Amino acid sequence: MRSLTLAVLKPQLVANTWGTKQVQRLIRQQGFRVEATRRLIITPNLAHRLYHQHQHKFFYQRLVTSICSGPVVAHILSRENAIQRWRDMLGPTQVYKAVYSHPNSIRGQFGLTDTRNAAHGSDSLETVSQEIPIFFPEFSVEDWYTKEKSNIT
Repeated sequence: MRSLTLAVLKPQLVANTWGTKQVQRLIRQQGFRVEATRRLIITPNLAHRLYHQHQHKFFYQRLVTSICSGPVVAHILSRENAIQRWRDMLGPTQVYKAVYSHPNSIRGQFGLTDTRNAAHGSDSLETVSQEIPIFFPEFSVEDWYTKEKSNIT
């Protein structure tokens, strides 16, 4: 069965038109279906909602500042095992690791620093359900899964 994940292309990647097109091409090549897309500038309030689990970490303010620094492109992606497949495409969070251990990953190719690492991806079904409404308040994750299950049976 198909599942959902949230993919957010961060400002430094979106500023690179060629890089953005390459990542979007990779998304299609890997068999993802794009359920919704939105280009927006993240406000500090939205950034706090997205990164609330990191609020007591030393890098939290850098994360918020970075994600608010320009437009992002958010996608709701679907395919079998969507969360893990997208995270595999992203590569390690730490760019210096990605460059050496996963040079063909999105972060290995387009990441600049650990907080400007090109893209975000939800890490669990729970975070998918929390993060998608931040970017797509009109999208119902529950309704999508109900519809998806009815298409299978």
